[in-house]
Amino acid sequence: MGQPIETDGVGRSAMRKALWRILPLILLAFLCATIDRANIGFAAIQMNADLGFSATVYGLGAGLFYLSYGLFEIPSNLMAVRYGSRRWLARIMISWGLVSAATMFVRTPLEFYAMRFLLGLAEAGFYPGVIYYFAFWFPASHRGRAISRFYVASPVAAIVMGAVSGALLGLGGVGGLRGWQWLFLVEGVPSILVGLAIWRFLPDRPGTVAWLEPEEKAWIADRLAREAAEIGEPGQHGVLAALRNPKVLLLAGLGFSYLAVTNTIILSAPLILQAMTGLDATRIGTIVSIGGALGAVTMLAGGYYVDRQGDRFLNAFWFTIVLGAAVFAMALAPTPVAGVIAYLVFAAICFPIAMFVASGWGDVLHVRELAVGAAAINGCCQFGAFLTPYGFGALRDATGGFNVGLFVLGFAALLSATLAWIVRAGLRRRRAAAAG
Repeated sequence: MGQPIETDGVGRSAMRKALWRILPLILLAFLCATIDRANIGFAAIQMNADLGFSATVYGLGAGLFYLSYGLFEIPSNLMAVRYGSRRWLARIMISWGLVSAATMFVRTPLEFYAMRFLLGLAEAGFYPGVIYYFAFWFPASHRGRAISRFYVASPVAAIVMGAVSGALLGLGGVGGLRGWQWLFLVEGVPSILVGLAIWRFLPDRPGTVAWLEPEEKAWIADRLAREAAEIGEPGQHGVLAALRNPKVLLLAGLGFSYLAVTNTIILSAPLILQAMTGLDATRIGTIVSIGGALGAVTMLAGGYYVDRQGDRFLNAFWFTIVLGAAVFAMALAPTPVAGVIAYLVFAAICFPIAMFVASGWGDVLHVRELAVGAAAINGCCQFGAFLTPYGFGALRDATGGFNVGLFVLGFAALLSATLAWIVRAGLRRRRAAAAG
């Protein structure tokens, strides 16, 4: 099941250059994306009270981001193929930064819903676009590390949000703005700046850059061609074919159930922690930052380990089992300290799972299936991220607490683990048949 770590000097040199030239910009972009989609959880501490939003209103608005994100994933990725990853990723970043900052002007539930829907529309295609882009740069033996080193932006975003959001919420009254308005404004502008940097500096393909030697370009092309041959030629790989592809649908179901758990809790973490502990925004921010730091460590370690060990979906299975246990523990925690510990376990374990699964898409799908296939998978995944925040908020309003919703999410995590095991079994059968 494992992929060998590259020992050839040309390969090591090519991958080292690619990682250092590409990853910093992609990491910054994903950091901004994660902050702009999730900072609503900190803003809600003030915004919900200021604007009279119930938990149901908040949950629907928070989740609408993922509805539009999912609906426009495939069209956006097709545009990336047509116009090039550099141009399209830059467009995505600049537009979502503008929309995120403009969320400071919402006053009514309808305006809140509209801005969250527009934010998802603006960002649609970013994540699968990066996965597709990486398929032209990194072979499987390096893909886990490449994805982990940009996806580490997710836990780092938790560190940043936890560190600065309390201070931004404390700016209420400055310039006639409330603290939550300052939060949207200050955290939205960096996306625009990074988008401009991507337009200027991100390379398109290995063959177009001057900083790779000819033999390094040839090594990348040869390694990727051999991996594509091992997967086999795809049949039809258009939009409808992707949506009918059993491999795409199974990966989509896995992502749907996983994101239903993680995104719902991440979006509501400050509110859940406040309900469990009664702490103020600054102390809650500290807890979220600690969770992000733990997640960053497990993300980087997991990326390195899975490239050596190679069994991405087995790792996804065991991590998701632990994830479900942590969610159940949050619901059953007898004391605030126990609840915080359960949250920190959740934060440490949740981020690597998406990296394990996404870095395995290229093991399951041919590169010519991947542009549309990755968008179809991620688009379907986002519907889970849309539905569950709304349901989670409705259960909060109906029951007066978060525990029932946490139990539902715990069972969703167990479903995700089951699907990871099924994907792994299918991949093992295909490799055994190819070897025989």
